[in-house]
Order: sequence, then C-alpha cells, then structure tokens
Amino acid sequence: MTPLTDQTTLNHPDASILQVTGLTVQYGKVAALDPTDLQVGKGQIVTVIGANGAGKSTLLNALMGALPPKGQSHGSILFQGQAVQGWDIEQRVGLGLTLVPERRELFASMSVHDNLLLGGFRLHRAGVRGWRDTLDDVYALFPRLHERAGQAAGTLSGGERQMLALGRALMARPSLLMLDEPSLGLAPRVVREIFQTISQLRSTGVSILLVEQNARAALHVADYGYVLETGAVVLQGDAASLANHPQVLESYLGLSGARQRT
Repeated sequence: MTPLTDQTTLNHPDASILQVTGLTVQYGKVAALDPTDLQVGKGQIVTVIGANGAGKSTLLNALMGALPPKGQSHGSILFQGQAVQGWDIEQRVGLGLTLVPERRELFASMSVHDNLLLGGFRLHRAGVRGWRDTLDDVYALFPRLHERAGQAAGTLSGGERQMLALGRALMARPSLLMLDEPSLGLAPRVVREIFQTISQLRSTGVSILLVEQNARAALHVADYGYVLETGAVVLQGDAASLANHPQVLESYLGLSGARQRT
C-alpha cells in the first residue's frame, strides 16, 4: 500500500467518524478483501475507487454488517468511537450508519413521498420529534422529487431513482452515508448532477464514504481517496494527489503520465 500524503489529521481520534483496522473478508476459503485500514474524518468525503470486482461492494457490506451467509469478516471497525463488528444492521443504522446500495432497492409500487417517509421510519419508531422536517430538506435538495412526490418510484428515470435512494437515506439523518456506485448506469449529464449533489451534502455535516468506478468524478468531489485492486488497497492519499498519480491516470482516467504533462 502506498500512502501519498500524511494522514496526521485523520489519525487524530476526534477527527475520525470511522476507523477500520485490519478488516478482512472471506467467502469460504476465498479471500475477498485483504487486511484493510481505512478512515473517514468527520464532515469528509472519502472515496474508494477501483475496477469492477476489486472488492469495493464487499468492503461496504462488511462495514454495514450485510455480508451474505457464507461471508465472514474479521478486524476492527470503530464507528463514532464504538466497536461495531458483531453488531447487526439495525444496530449500526441506529448509531447513524447508512448504506445506499448499488441496486438502490426502492419500493417500485409506492410513491416517491412514501418511499421517503419509510427512510425516516426508524426515527418515527424511536419517537424522535420533528423527524418529518427532514422531508423538507430532502425536497429542497432534490426539487425533482418534490415535483414527483405522488408518482410511483418504479416509473422514475434512472437519475431520479438515484436521487430518491439518496433522499431516502438522508431521511434517517445519518452521521455517515455510504454510497455504492451512485453513477452506475446513468447518462453523463445525470452523473454530473448526482455528484454535484454529493458535493453539496458536505455543507450538511454528514460524512460520506463513496465507492465508485468513475474515478474522475469521485476524486473531483472527495477529500481523500483509496485505490482498491483485487481486494487490496494499493494507493491512498488526498484526492488531488491521487488524481495526478501516474498509476491512476493510466489505469482509471485513461491518460498516460506523458500525455498529462504535455
């Protein structure tokens, strides 16, 4: 693993919302994720980039406690200062950890409005006062969802479904929002719109762990990044340094070092 920059600020315990140390994942005898260290600072956008099959979704599922039955993880996961390995998904969500999966997993026959309300159901059940107020914030962030509030989720465009998945996750008022391939299957114009929204979320104070194949878009909005290849972190550093690293330029941005310098 090649660190590109000093991680002093991230290593300060008060600066990190998520600290992962030596996390491994195995499916039977097959190692899907080598020992991995990763940190997310409070209010930061951290990205994990890599090709399809690199282990990015496996990493997120391990952090969420959502591995399939044959998957086993080991290592330390500290979230909000608490060791959450061994916790179930509901417990992790209760502490403020939320995942927007690659498949988005919306309720297609239900309206946009009802999908969003379901996102806040945990807060409702916990008796959190004013939880519905978050709906106004989501509609302000995604005006298009407000326009389509009564429309069935299954009739939305791909970009609108991604907006709805993000909005539903935000209804839970997460401290850390994990996004799995938010640009997948979207047109370039829509991808730009989604990543502009992700960048805007920085001002809300929510921390973001962004897993993405689109290295250019991810590194543009992120503060810090990790490059994952075949289950192992091979590079890490601040996003600007990674975006100009020869290996990233050639493997993920389609540029050689020579072309970049000309």
